[in-house]
Amino acid sequence: MKIPIQNVYYLLCYAWDKLAERDVVAVDCLDATSLLDLFARVLINGVNHLLKRGFDRGYELQHEWTGRLRGRICFQEAIRRNAAVTGRLPCDYDELSYNVLHNRILKATMRQLIRARGLDTKSAERLSQLCRLLSEIEDIELTGRVFGRVQLHRNNQFYDFLLKVCELIHRNLLVSQRPGFSKFQDFDQDEQQMAHLYEAFVRNFYRTHSRFQVKGEDIRWRWTGADETSTRLLPKMRTDVSLTAPDRKIIIDCKFTPEVTQHHHGVEKLRSTHLYQINAYMDNLQGENADTCEMMLLYPTVDRPLSADFTFKGHKIYIRTINLDQAWPKIHANLLELVA
Repeated sequence: MKIPIQNVYYLLCYAWDKLAERDVVAVDCLDATSLLDLFARVLINGVNHLLKRGFDRGYELQHEWTGRLRGRICFQEAIRRNAAVTGRLPCDYDELSYNVLHNRILKATMRQLIRARGLDTKSAERLSQLCRLLSEIEDIELTGRVFGRVQLHRNNQFYDFLLKVCELIHRNLLVSQRPGFSKFQDFDQDEQQMAHLYEAFVRNFYRTHSRFQVKGEDIRWRWTGADETSTRLLPKMRTDVSLTAPDRKIIIDCKFTPEVTQHHHGVEKLRSTHLYQINAYMDNLQGENADTCEMMLLYPTVDRPLSADFTFKGHKIYIRTINLDQAWPKIHANLLELVA
């Protein structure tokens, strides 16, 4: 399933709940030939925005032997190295610096992109220029753990959007056979990554644009375990998207699969495992609107639409698709029509 680059960008911004940042980092996706080029432009425009408003700074611990006392004197080190001879003392002090972790990650990601195979030449040149402007920011080796160490606050939340882009780039850069270079793996062809993205997108879209209270909901099994050990063995049952209003409840199960249906003895059928899942929701759902809750299996598609309706014990069950290979306003309208 090949989704247009511009629409992948919209999916990401919704999934990350970064619609305002998307508008700040205006990116013309229409002439981008790959996701790699798209993300390079996002970082270029994002860093340019930071250059205009000012890069974030933070206090960094510095250690220095100095004749001018500042901060905290490291007495044990001074005694061990005979500071009386040198006339200087080792001191620890905090200094306001641009060399904070989130700036280092931005620079390191841009340097990785420059060496990525297939990047547009103009984007590579612009990234190189920006790296030179950040000369006082030290290099850092990117690992998955580095991103988890970043601490942001309300005044520098714009970085959160750019760091999510950086993490996505890092996760999908593969080492190339050419030393020092890498190749970007188009994650939109990775079914597992896209399944998580698609679910988060649908949830945040309805949270932003509908009248419903939106969340993922835990549904407790109605089965009674013979003992605690038996009860603990029951798997967790959690909805992808639960839409709740005083007069209506809809559970949407998001299924990102290349083919909506399967063939059994040459006959096209709905996927039985998906039907079993929503049937389990209906059997175990409790609380307000439980008996009339509507169920929907929502599949993405770029070619053939599918629509089927069923009823069971007071529940309406919908099988629907959303075409992601169309202009975004049309996708927006279609999603709202599904819950109208």
